[in-house]
Amino acid sequence: MQRLMRRLPICLRIESHFIGEDGEEKFWQFVDTVKELTVYKNGESVRSYYNLITKKAGQFLTDLQVRLLKLALSLRVYSPAVHAFQQIASDEPPPEACSAFISVHGQHACSTKDMKKLLKAAVGRPKPYLYKNDHKFPGVNSTDLPVVVLYAEIGTKKFNTFHKLLSERAGEGKLIYVLRHFVSKPKKMHLSGYGVELAIKSTEYKAVDDTQVKEDDYEDEVQGFLFGQLKKSHPELQDQLDDLKKHLTESTNDMAPLKVWEMQDLSFQAADRILSAPKFDSLKLMRELSQNFPSKRLGETMGLHPGDAGLFINGLHIDLDVHNPFSILDIIRAEAKVLEGLHHLGIKGEHVGKLLRLPVGPVEDNYALDIRHSAIMVRWINDIESDPTYKTWPSSLQELLRATFPGVIRQIRRNFFNLVLFLDPIQEDSFELVKLAELFYKHKIPLRIGFVFVVNTDDKVDGFLDPGVAFYRVLNYVIEEYDVSQAFMSMILMYNKVDVGETLSVETVTAFLKRKFPKANAGKILGLDSEYDDKRKAGGVFYRKTGLGPLPVALFNGVPLGSEEMDPDELETVLLQRIMDATNFFQRGVFMVSFLLDDLNSLDLCTGPYQFWLVLSKVADDWEDSTMFSYMDLKDKTAVVSKRMKYIEWVYGVTTWIIADIEKASGRRLLLSCLKHMRSSSGLRLGVVNNPSGKLTMESTLLYRALWASLLTQKSKETFGFIQKLLKEENIRLLHQGTKIKDLLVPGMDQDAFEKKHNTLELDFLRSQQLFCQEVLKLRAGQRAVVSNGRVSVFSLGDELSTEDFHLLEKITLSTSAEKIRGRVKQMGLKGDKYVLFKICQPCMTVHTLSQPGSKKMLSSSVLHLTPREDEVFFDVVAIVDPLSRETQKLSHLLIVLAQVVNMRLQVFMNCRAKLSEMPLKSFYRYVLEPDVTFLGNDTLSSGPVARFTDIPESPLLTLNMITPESWMVEAVRSPYDLDNIHLQEVSGVVAAEYELEYLLLEGHCFDLSTGQPPRGLQFTLGMSQDPLMQDTIVMANLGYFQLKANPGAWILRLRKGRSEEIYQIFAHDGTDSPADAADVIVVLNSFHSKIIKVRVSSSYKQLHNFYVGTCSFTGGSSSEDEDKKKEDVLNIFSVASGHLYERFLRIMMLSILQHTQTPVKFWFLKNYLSPSFKETIPHMAQAYGFQYELVQYKWPRWLHQQTEKQRIIWGYKILFLDVLFPLAVDKIIFVDADQIVRADLKELRDLDLEGAPYGYTPFCDSRKEMEGYRFWKTGYWATHLGHRKYHISALYVVDLKKFRKIAAGDRLRGQYQALSQDPNSLSNLDQDLPNNMIHQVAIKSLPQEWLWCETWCDDGSKKTAKTIDLCNNPKTKEPKLEAAVRIVSEWSRYDSEIKQFLRRVQDQKAKQPESQAAPSSKGKSGRSFGVC
Repeated sequence: MQRLMRRLPICLRIESHFIGEDGEEKFWQFVDTVKELTVYKNGESVRSYYNLITKKAGQFLTDLQVRLLKLALSLRVYSPAVHAFQQIASDEPPPEACSAFISVHGQHACSTKDMKKLLKAAVGRPKPYLYKNDHKFPGVNSTDLPVVVLYAEIGTKKFNTFHKLLSERAGEGKLIYVLRHFVSKPKKMHLSGYGVELAIKSTEYKAVDDTQVKEDDYEDEVQGFLFGQLKKSHPELQDQLDDLKKHLTESTNDMAPLKVWEMQDLSFQAADRILSAPKFDSLKLMRELSQNFPSKRLGETMGLHPGDAGLFINGLHIDLDVHNPFSILDIIRAEAKVLEGLHHLGIKGEHVGKLLRLPVGPVEDNYALDIRHSAIMVRWINDIESDPTYKTWPSSLQELLRATFPGVIRQIRRNFFNLVLFLDPIQEDSFELVKLAELFYKHKIPLRIGFVFVVNTDDKVDGFLDPGVAFYRVLNYVIEEYDVSQAFMSMILMYNKVDVGETLSVETVTAFLKRKFPKANAGKILGLDSEYDDKRKAGGVFYRKTGLGPLPVALFNGVPLGSEEMDPDELETVLLQRIMDATNFFQRGVFMVSFLLDDLNSLDLCTGPYQFWLVLSKVADDWEDSTMFSYMDLKDKTAVVSKRMKYIEWVYGVTTWIIADIEKASGRRLLLSCLKHMRSSSGLRLGVVNNPSGKLTMESTLLYRALWASLLTQKSKETFGFIQKLLKEENIRLLHQGTKIKDLLVPGMDQDAFEKKHNTLELDFLRSQQLFCQEVLKLRAGQRAVVSNGRVSVFSLGDELSTEDFHLLEKITLSTSAEKIRGRVKQMGLKGDKYVLFKICQPCMTVHTLSQPGSKKMLSSSVLHLTPREDEVFFDVVAIVDPLSRETQKLSHLLIVLAQVVNMRLQVFMNCRAKLSEMPLKSFYRYVLEPDVTFLGNDTLSSGPVARFTDIPESPLLTLNMITPESWMVEAVRSPYDLDNIHLQEVSGVVAAEYELEYLLLEGHCFDLSTGQPPRGLQFTLGMSQDPLMQDTIVMANLGYFQLKANPGAWILRLRKGRSEEIYQIFAHDGTDSPADAADVIVVLNSFHSKIIKVRVSSSYKQLHNFYVGTCSFTGGSSSEDEDKKKEDVLNIFSVASGHLYERFLRIMMLSILQHTQTPVKFWFLKNYLSPSFKETIPHMAQAYGFQYELVQYKWPRWLHQQTEKQRIIWGYKILFLDVLFPLAVDKIIFVDADQIVRADLKELRDLDLEGAPYGYTPFCDSRKEMEGYRFWKTGYWATHLGHRKYHISALYVVDLKKFRKIAAGDRLRGQYQALSQDPNSLSNLDQDLPNNMIHQVAIKSLPQEWLWCETWCDDGSKKTAKTIDLCNNPKTKEPKLEAAVRIVSEWSRYDSEIKQFLRRVQDQKAKQPESQAAPSSKGKSGRSFGVC
């Protein structure tokens, strides 16, 4: 498989990306290291150049990381990222004849001289959009600086010229410098990371084309002998070489069918062979047996209990159905950081595995408030579980699993959904939120609603002075004297009296009280001695402690809503969506019988958390020289600060750093709260880092220097008391009045040591701390933060942390990591560094939740052990396999490659299946994956990895399948052979094929915020700024799924102009590369990983109904009469074919259609399985016969049950994706099987009235009586299911796509398929069983019988009226297709002869044309290409 790529120097760009993943700082250091490398030096080989640049990379990487880098280079992992910049450059577009250029606010230059001119006029032009993966040179990033984007190839002279100038200017703060990789002339090169399968086909019906193939000039290799070159070198030995080739080809054991008793223990025999082999050969033998099993014969048997297949790396479960080499490499890189960190700390061998198996997953960033806490004082206006209003609702949890119509909220008598509104009654926004609460309450939405009122807490302020206090007291009065519902209605009535633009006033409240409750004593209710002032302060106190942000604030099930979600116009939609999402969570909980209603997340007050690494590098620990400190990278700065940090400590389960300016009152309060918490702490040590607000002077650092001197010279107990005393505000005032620090010392302190250290402390180490705060923690001057075991929490101005907050923070840290690690460290008995626990916590905090192989006992004789190299970091790998399974075909080669890349301890458990009744593997397999870039014997770069099959038996009929990562869309681009029917007995040379990665897939899910459901029929477009409409698609109702074909680059996703854009607007999006509120949704494809985004749209309620009612015009484009007439004048014919024989039938079918109609015809072919020869000749045929065509393709969605057999996949494409395969302007389409002959004008079929059905099929004939025993639909399930209806054949059908889309027929068919396909015995004939099974939900119009005649089922008398003839398989005679075609259809041979003559003419013309001359213009969509390494 190949893709466009650049020559070897792209490895510089690949390496820069690999190194850059550890930080932009390292990226630019590497760039500076290689900036002067020329692409090729005279006399230097490609291999030596490769060794040079990997050696350069080794300056920034460990030995393990260098080996991973080589694997990444072999996989071309970062090539999509490099090519993404290429596509972005093409959208500029680049100036002609420029190998490197710069872009300054939309204008371009190819020289530094021209650049200087552009910079002068740059300020007035808009700045370019910068992407998340852009490489921005470190420097001053002021918003008013011009932005210069350099497009160049690293290591070239042109790059060096630009880079030198731009880096200098950026360092001086004169511009912002951004680097994007750019190559002028990419070339193709082979890819890896995929599988190739040669599956054995059934030969029950012969379906092989007898047309002779002209073989391509591929290298003729058999068992390592290059016979093509040998014959050229030794022409006198032609006959002898042919004999040798024949002998070698026939030397492999041919396949003979096994008897049932011979199959039973095949899996055990394979395991026995593997375990008996020498250890260094065992993995290769396992690969050989699994990948070439159909041609292998095994010996003795052994017994073993069956088990599950799986792969575990350091305890992480690697699902091979989900993961590919690219994602596995990411996992190994992440694990390598952890392993190397632990290894550096001296933790080796078995101790590493014990630590990694601890379930210490990181704390989630989101949090919830416990809304049940008594301190909140929520005024609930309803209770779903106890209020009479809801007494008729069912209360069973099982109601969650009951099926409902889409968008319906289940009415269950449980407080599943809770909304708490924090309001200041006198704010204008409060009224809108109260009205929204009333809307939910009146419509009986199952939402418990509560209020927390934040009002004036001054005891001297009464209800006659403050409207908020008056409002609060009146509500309390109504609740106590009447009930909560009456109080809620009182709220609404009071707000109804407030004019638009005004706020609640005391007069409004008193007037309401007098009018509604005339007997009430206003003085007693509103006055200073009011009895209705209970817990007025509680709401405000709790609100301030939580730090929720400005009012109003809403909590849904305790989770705060964002400020953008609090817009009253959007909040209703947001809450409905939250209810839908929460319902899914509860459903899973009930289904898994593991749900507890009281299981709420704890309050986590840490906003904006992230983590950083501590003490994982060996550096000089000097921070007294701030200039030297400034030159360190971020990791080394962190290592120095952590090493030099001094602590107040009792025990050390949790390490906390307070980052603050303690010269400021806010910083002192933060530190004092933590000190107060330490009195009752179960295991905390405290360090303090200075982050000054202003300029560093001896006077401005008095307190911190005193604190630091105490830490350096005193014991923890005395330091603790001294700091508490020092930071008291009365003592701060004394210091300002002239008191000396020494006068504040506490008993027990060594005064001389303290004074000596305090008087000699310089400012340089404080400057280093300041740099650490600014560059590593990214804090502003004076900004406060708390670091707890590496987890950083940053606080905004006004945020305060109490003692309780620190208690909670310690509790969370202990529960997630430290407590478990501390227990394990004690068991391990580690000695030496007393802070080893703190250091271990850092790498372990990044470990994901671990899975271990099941506890099932396995015999020691069934385990293959491979030991790691000593004194090196090693991975613990466990594989559980059945040696003869599809998983092992892939896993065996993967393990061999991993063993070459990383040091690993490997255990392979053989879990064999017993009593097999059929062949366990029916395919040969190759996994294309290499541990490093490969070179030829002359030190030049090889063309790349290929899948090579040798010693394959000649007798079976084979079909070739590509097994690629989920996001890849590949196509065969070169092979004269029938790749669907490979019969080696009929091939004299080597069967070779080239595939190309045509597209990377962009997938997504879309939901309407107002309904919570997918906006069925919504259209998206994908393009670039220069060409905004390059791809389009529609949203399925199934999971709101959509997919778009793209290539690496930056793409703009939009709603299609027209009905979609008029009715919907994009409200939010996840997984994209632009801000959530951006007008344009920018999606960057820059890796081989799957890209899945989530889009939420909002609609106009008034127009939403028209969207569905008007789907016909929506999907059909213009509704004018002329357009409709124009559409009716085209016959749209859809067909699928795979293999040369069916493509031969397909051409004849096309010819028969064209010769029986005067209407223009457009053919639609499924591109996925067409051969290169068919795609090459179809443009010529379209030109000669005057028809249009288009090649359509769709990737089988990952969430839809996958088929593994190619024929069943093709059947699935015939029926499952009719609503998304074709452009929305196509109203009707007719499917015609490739092996059909048409004898009538299909315009008649297109115009046939389907009587409201979305499609019409022809029923199976009943007239040939001798086939009665084969009519399965007349008995059993089908007879019962169909009733009086007929069973229809899928060889010919017409689809009204407007109706089909309008009733969501495609979504219904996919839903039913998903349910039925889980049973392997269901849907035997998928393409016709599915629509017949769904006949009650999706109606079928039965077409007149003459529309399809088939000899198998129809008698000879009805043949003369047949409008089409289908070459059905005959289960009785099993007659080959070609023989049946010649015998049954008189005109078939004439058509076949005409097509053969036409193809010969095309070949003759091609031979005469120069190679560069293009074929006729195609109406089919063609793929774009990109460069990879």
